[in-house]
Amino acid sequence: MIEQLPDLAAMERLGARIAERVASGDVVSLTGDLGAGKTTLARFILSALGHTGDVPSPTFTIIETYDDPAMKVAAAHADFYRLDHPSEAVELGLDDYREGRVLIAEWPEKAGGFSAEPGCLSINLEIEDEGRLATVEGGANWVGRMP
Repeated sequence: MIEQLPDLAAMERLGARIAERVASGDVVSLTGDLGAGKTTLARFILSALGHTGDVPSPTFTIIETYDDPAMKVAAAHADFYRLDHPSEAVELGLDDYREGRVLIAEWPEKAGGFSAEPGCLSINLEIEDEGRLATVEGGANWVGRMP
């Protein structure tokens, strides 16, 4: 599925649709160049899941967790940009962070990628003259619940 995102409101609507359908154990894999909107979309997803606080970019912390009681599902937001090798994700204890949560992963290829997982929703964001273009593909577990 390809979706035009001409403005922030369109990106917020996409984030809300993802949040409606996401479940514990899923991965939302966000790819795209620097400045493509990965962190912005992650913030919209977390907000739509029910998180009401700040959502700092995890560029330096690598992983931030969100376990607000009011959230539909707990989440981990990761930015793997600074990893040099996928083994570093294992060293960080990524599996522990994923347990009972949805993982929103920026730069997933740096952690070895998640697209082969049945619960992976892959979103590639591209900058266009008028906003962004989102290419959305879901794994087997996303059949019938694509946003």
